[in-house]
Amino acid sequence: MILSEIEQRIKAKIEAIGTPLKEWDVNIYRGILTGYNDAFIIDKAKKEEILANCQSEEERKKTDKLIRPILRGRDIKRYGYDFADLYLINTHNGVKEKGIKRIHIEDYPAVKAHLDLYYPQLEKRADQGDTPYNLRNCAYIEDFYKQKIVWKAVGRNLAFSILEEGKFVTAPASFITSENSLYYILGFLCSSFAKYFIYNNSDTTGAGDIMLNIQSLVKIPIPQPSINNQEEVENIISEIIEGKKENIDTILLENKLDEIINNILSLSPEEIDFIRSF
Repeated sequence: MILSEIEQRIKAKIEAIGTPLKEWDVNIYRGILTGYNDAFIIDKAKKEEILANCQSEEERKKTDKLIRPILRGRDIKRYGYDFADLYLINTHNGVKEKGIKRIHIEDYPAVKAHLDLYYPQLEKRADQGDTPYNLRNCAYIEDFYKQKIVWKAVGRNLAFSILEEGKFVTAPASFITSENSLYYILGFLCSSFAKYFIYNNSDTTGAGDIMLNIQSLVKIPIPQPSINNQEEVENIISEIIEGKKENIDTILLENKLDEIINNILSLSPEEIDFIRSF
């Protein structure tokens, strides 16, 4: 692709100041693949039915911990999400290297009774663990229990959000975990600069939707934070997220975020106007 003079300047500037996300101290993974969602992803009514069928309080408590809230890509919105009251039956296959034992379905009779209704389909699926009741191997199963940035992989509008600990997400949606930079990274991913970069460096579907896979996202250059600019970005992001939760118009805050990001990137007024008009 032949770049115009201003596009070449922007490219050189952001590559000089930014570090590709793949070189950050982050973990980036895709969401859960069950191999048969009809069995493993259930609504609230089915969750309550399974819990009601537990034969003891002990079984009920551990079954409740096994069934985790889950988002689909379509549920993820910019700075937030719409929870559709869907849940994953997390009969994971364990992680031998980390000493995490797989789920034994015999310990969850009410869950087994539900999954038995789909046993022929479970037995045939390629994505399974040691038994048809177990999900496929997932070495990063622990990361779903951490706070994370989630994004939908396909869509016309980009959507990045923070997802709380213990909530899962389905593939092809993906997520990022980090010990100390999540809100800072989210600030950049939600900026006009990121939209410009992503739309220029991602594949599209025949319908014109962006296909934002992990391989595309890890290319985005984000400047390593200083103490001051990290705090500034994180404070603005926190205000925007809270505003979205309360249905408050956050456009002024989002414009302020763009201003902060543009200053960090040292973009000129001409370059800012070009990015905004893209």
